[in-house]
Amino acid sequence: MSAEPHGIDLLPVITLLGAAVIGAPLFKRLGLGSVLGYLAGGIAIGPFGLRMFTDPAAMLHVAELGVVLFLFIIGLEMQPSRLWRMRNQIFGLGLVQVLVCSVLLACIGIASGYPAAGSIVAGAGFVLTSTAIVMQMLEERGELTSEGGQRIVAILLLEDLMIVPLLALVAFLAPIAPGAAAQGGVSWKAIGIGAGAIVGLVVAGRYLLNPLFGLLANARAREVMTAAALLVVLGAAYVMELGGLSMAMGAFIAGVLLSESSFRHQLEVDIEPFRGVLLGLFFLAVGMSLNLSVVASSWRLILFFVAAYMLVKGLVIYGVARLFRSQHREALGRAVYMAQGGEFAFVLYAAAGNAGIITAEENAQLTAIIILSMALTPVAVALWNLLQRGATPSAEGYAQPADLKGVALVIGFGRVGQIASQFLFARGYDISIIDNDVEMIDAAREFDFDVYYGDGTRLDILHAAGAGRARVVLVCVDKPADGTRITHLLKAEFPEVPVLARANDRRHSLELIHAGADLQVRETFESALVLGAAALEKLGATAAEIAEIDAQVRDRDRRRLALELAEGPQAGRAFFSGKPQQQPGSAD
Repeated sequence: MSAEPHGIDLLPVITLLGAAVIGAPLFKRLGLGSVLGYLAGGIAIGPFGLRMFTDPAAMLHVAELGVVLFLFIIGLEMQPSRLWRMRNQIFGLGLVQVLVCSVLLACIGIASGYPAAGSIVAGAGFVLTSTAIVMQMLEERGELTSEGGQRIVAILLLEDLMIVPLLALVAFLAPIAPGAAAQGGVSWKAIGIGAGAIVGLVVAGRYLLNPLFGLLANARAREVMTAAALLVVLGAAYVMELGGLSMAMGAFIAGVLLSESSFRHQLEVDIEPFRGVLLGLFFLAVGMSLNLSVVASSWRLILFFVAAYMLVKGLVIYGVARLFRSQHREALGRAVYMAQGGEFAFVLYAAAGNAGIITAEENAQLTAIIILSMALTPVAVALWNLLQRGATPSAEGYAQPADLKGVALVIGFGRVGQIASQFLFARGYDISIIDNDVEMIDAAREFDFDVYYGDGTRLDILHAAGAGRARVVLVCVDKPADGTRITHLLKAEFPEVPVLARANDRRHSLELIHAGADLQVRETFESALVLGAAALEKLGATAAEIAEIDAQVRDRDRRRLALELAEGPQAGRAFFSGKPQQQPGSAD
């Protein structure tokens, strides 16, 4: 039966959904990330695969809405105060990286015998990293909110802003391009319109958006709020496009303007489903746009420039990161994430083609170079993560413990170690701190904490850290096995030094007691008692009643722990509630 009598051809929609549903999970299961799965799915159903779609350019134009919505959600997380704190990274780190990359990538084209104008545009386009791919990978790996992830976000924001001067650069280069018609130089009118669009959007967002959403919220119609959210995002993108700017930048500005609104979380929930579907569609369309006939006819040239551009860009990113005092591992990771070209290069190359700076064939070759670099990025990131998991952290550039003399030694400076040490700092004690997590050490340095790089499971490190001279040692490491081993070493080598240890759960508490810990504290026990007491207070219990119940719970827990030490965990589980536990071992 045919769907034509109903006027709707569902086969393209089914094909797109099928490619997404098969490709993304498959590649993610292989450890290559969902982005590469979407790209592969697009190639499979595109003009050079099953030929289910023959006009990927039209689909790409629609699918760019996924990037627009993605930037809006990122904007919701970027309060103006937070952006102000990142200003040095955006306009310092980001600008240096963009300028150095642009010059060196342009030199590659000129050295290869291409005209200067075309080489400059080609190199500048490759500088614009794919915001969609990098953000998606950071989000999938939970690195978007990390210190390193935030620096990448700052650079991506600067690169998105650079599309404006780069389009102006195309107009400036057009008169000197071979065979180009006279263009009259830079269009100051277009630049003025673009600046006016930004100002107008900021003013409208500042004074209109919150009252608008407040009015709609009073109507209590969920679908209207969703429609309004889409209206704001697409309206902002359209205004920016009319001003000759990036649609994604308009959506980002709208998100920033709403980031401190009381409706922020509701907007994020409403937009998220559309963002996910359309962003997947964008990657599918990019895969379809890869012209395999151009790749086949110019494969040596394309592979050369993919390798040269990615290598040089990666080296520059690494060098600039080190110049701005990033550690080796973070700098190398940033280079791996950002060494590809991005989707905004398609806009820049199209403008350059219309201005006569590059030919249609060169445009196709450059587009293929960008797409191949985008496709290689998830593979490079997967290899990088694999190497990271197999490598031990490097101590390069980190102070090593040597004859430390603090009255207290804190081993592990994560969540627990930081809070516990505040009591000692408040009393003015001199504290020695060691940790083997270089990212944690970097974060501590930003707050002027002297944290030394050292593995507490090694006896020589404990001696160097002054464990024998300390009046107390706090073991606050994350891994239970490491905490137990450190406690064993400390009590065997320095039996007179009190050891206070962080326990992960009840079983770990028993292990620490057997290891000789003078005190073990389960990391969730005290907070759970506070929550329980607060719940009783809300339900009307008096302070005396709460104190009595708190004492009962603590006493029952102590007796259960003593019973488990004497007779084993099974006896403790039965004691806890008078009947066997439904999930043995699950109680804290």
